[in-house]
Amino acid sequence: MLCQLSARFDPRRDVAPWLSERAAAERRGRAGSADTWGNNLETLYIINVERNGNVLYTWKGAQEYTNIGLYDHNSKKNQHLYTFEKDLRVISCSINHEKTLLAISFLQTAQEEKKLLFQPVSKCLTLLIEIHPLNNVKVLKAVDSYVRVQFLYPVTEKKLFPDSCLLLISEDKYVEKLDIRTVKEGDRVMIENSSRLSKERIADDFIWYQWDMLEQRLFYIVTKEERDTLNGIQFYPNKDFKLILEAPLEISLTDIRLKSVNLDYSYYQDQEPIPKPLDVRVFTSDVGSLCLCYSLATLNSKEVTYSVCFLHKGYSKTYTTTLEKMDSLEIKELAFLDLDSYVAAYLPGRFLHLLNTQHPDLICHSFFLTGEDAEINQLNTSTVFSPVKSSILDRSTGRIFTVAMNQKALLQFLWNSKLDNDKLAALHCLLLHVGSTVDLENQIIQWISDNVSTCFAFDPIQELIIASLYWKMCLESINLEKLLPYTSLLNWKEDVPGILCKTHIISLPFLKVQNCKGFWEKLNLNLEYVKYVEPPLHFSHQVLRREWNKLLSDQKTAARTTYIKSIFENTKKVLSSLNTWETEERIAPLFQDEDYQQRLLTGLMVAQLKDHLLRPLQYVGKKKIDQIAVDYVSKLLDLICRMMENIWRKYSLSSLSFSFRQQGKANEIIVFHIMCQILQATSGMCLPLPPGFHTLHLEIGMRCFPLHTVLQYVDHGVLHLTEKYVMNLWKELDNTEKNVKLKLSILTRLPQAIGCKICQLWNHSLSSNAIARNYVKLLFEKLRNKQCNILFTDRISAQIEFLPLNYLVAIIVEMEHQGWAASMEQTNMNARLVEELALKHTTMLLGL
Repeated sequence: MLCQLSARFDPRRDVAPWLSERAAAERRGRAGSADTWGNNLETLYIINVERNGNVLYTWKGAQEYTNIGLYDHNSKKNQHLYTFEKDLRVISCSINHEKTLLAISFLQTAQEEKKLLFQPVSKCLTLLIEIHPLNNVKVLKAVDSYVRVQFLYPVTEKKLFPDSCLLLISEDKYVEKLDIRTVKEGDRVMIENSSRLSKERIADDFIWYQWDMLEQRLFYIVTKEERDTLNGIQFYPNKDFKLILEAPLEISLTDIRLKSVNLDYSYYQDQEPIPKPLDVRVFTSDVGSLCLCYSLATLNSKEVTYSVCFLHKGYSKTYTTTLEKMDSLEIKELAFLDLDSYVAAYLPGRFLHLLNTQHPDLICHSFFLTGEDAEINQLNTSTVFSPVKSSILDRSTGRIFTVAMNQKALLQFLWNSKLDNDKLAALHCLLLHVGSTVDLENQIIQWISDNVSTCFAFDPIQELIIASLYWKMCLESINLEKLLPYTSLLNWKEDVPGILCKTHIISLPFLKVQNCKGFWEKLNLNLEYVKYVEPPLHFSHQVLRREWNKLLSDQKTAARTTYIKSIFENTKKVLSSLNTWETEERIAPLFQDEDYQQRLLTGLMVAQLKDHLLRPLQYVGKKKIDQIAVDYVSKLLDLICRMMENIWRKYSLSSLSFSFRQQGKANEIIVFHIMCQILQATSGMCLPLPPGFHTLHLEIGMRCFPLHTVLQYVDHGVLHLTEKYVMNLWKELDNTEKNVKLKLSILTRLPQAIGCKICQLWNHSLSSNAIARNYVKLLFEKLRNKQCNILFTDRISAQIEFLPLNYLVAIIVEMEHQGWAASMEQTNMNARLVEELALKHTTMLLGL
């Protein structure tokens, strides 16, 4: 199971022993007396969970007395708060932060109503009780409609004001806030001026509401002329509150029965034979996501439809899943659960849909699970909900669970998955939500080395690199969520089996109060991003590729030389943080040579990142931006190095000394193809590679494949000839006929800069031939730059029908006299040798 549950509160474990102990003590103290405490867990019901984790519950003794108890989350101890010497149905209860006041709302039972048959009695009674110690009882409401009560808790655990604030939420569609001041008289804490409590109306005429205990927020929906609107009120520690959010909804809730969310805890309330209304839930996260989920009661046993409005993104998604034929009696209510960065749509025995709220754009970043993967410890969905973030309450048992993604199960799921969307969802959940660590990355690298060729809709290496870097950088630096890419995918065209999805554009919420902090500030940033940013601000690898190609093709000028110098300074900063790879004991032989192009790309990526981040983050400072860019590229190279290190260990290449004369082994062929996948992934996004990668790749390729295959790999850009490898090859091989053909094949494919160095080391006629051709080519290039109208060809071929030998020699001699030859001293050539070689080629071409 991907969702791991741990019981934070279990009545059998946390309450039953205390009840048994109290009941036994009472029996010993009063022999033969009735058991007023009782020990029957069947009558124990959870009625509230406060912000500090304390649990309020009721139970009944042998005389049907109704008792109120509290389980302290921190001390793990229970406390008896109050006893009603009659049978009541408690619908709501709350205790203030100091545990001095108890607010309770209850209904009369059938037996109590019979006793009061000839007396006027209200259906619901709401009381405020002084409990430190037990003192006065004040009636707050005596009405025929349900009333929920909830004390406000300070956001910090320190008490910032002497008053207690109590919310009264009535089924008559209004909310009141009571300010209750207490005074201390000796050991007693009493309500000051209890006959005149200060009241303030908070909201009116709502049809649905939800209390966010953890963040002290009230969401409610009101019906307006045009369309229903979701409102959000934030309560503050100084007794202040503000209506911050107004979000027009695309759905009509006019026929909805008033429903309370997160203030209905008692199990027996769900047993009332009332038709299930439209189920609505609001979920928020610390990164500023705001989602409204809703589903209708299941009428068609073949399909289940539910919608999620991603209000922070400006669109909604409606999901439809087809079920196997099932008895209508088996149909259960779809439950929405808040799992922090995911919202879960859960239908036990059928499916579990984990919706990625931070990155909901592509359906492949969310899980749709069926069968055993969809089970959550056999929870009973008709009595399950999330009172606070990352928690689940099973009202049928009273247990409260903390829920988290199970890393071990996610890795197992990754290994066993056959579908690309499942693999990608697991990768994102592991890297972005469980949290990317070195150990986790190593385990994912192990999976990639065995499964890289089994992914068709995405590149797992690219996804590992981009998602891992995103999580690390966003964790270390603020305000990077919108600036760095979190996925390598631009779109997803594959279907997810078992579910259909339709996307609709919706109106964006409106924040009535500016300069808010915390969640509201991040929500506002998300909304501003959707409204004003076009195109997205994510770092573009396409832009990097264009700059890279431009840099390789540009002519050398003074300005360009200065720019390249600054780029190499960036590279030095990146590689300096990777010095440990050179000094520590590593088995993957990287950092053995300098790759000019990769060093250039490394520094260019740093420069492009700086430019990308500097515009929106000017207030951070240039020095900090520079460090972020260097860290990003350093972590990128470090991750690739660790991929190589893991692969080297897995296939036991640590003891191998590479030589062209040795024959490659089966495990080297596997490593070669994995390195090809790494090269393809990095080149696809124009990402740099660590120094020595191309040399290492070439060494393995030359050992594993015949020469013609290697040359094809070179011609198609799979293998890259490096100066270090070619130098070693020339030193290792003698000038036998076979080796000369090999060297010539390599020489003709070398870049000019490397070719000149190799030719100087090779004392052979073919080397002189190559030097001569390069010399002539350079001279004619200089002439062409001077706009001389002279035809020039890269090399002599059978297509050339006439070669003006005399004119060629005259031009070379003339250029040498003008001093051009002095600039070619490094080639150890002169005009006479070039003249002789040109004559030889001419006679061969003309068959003389």
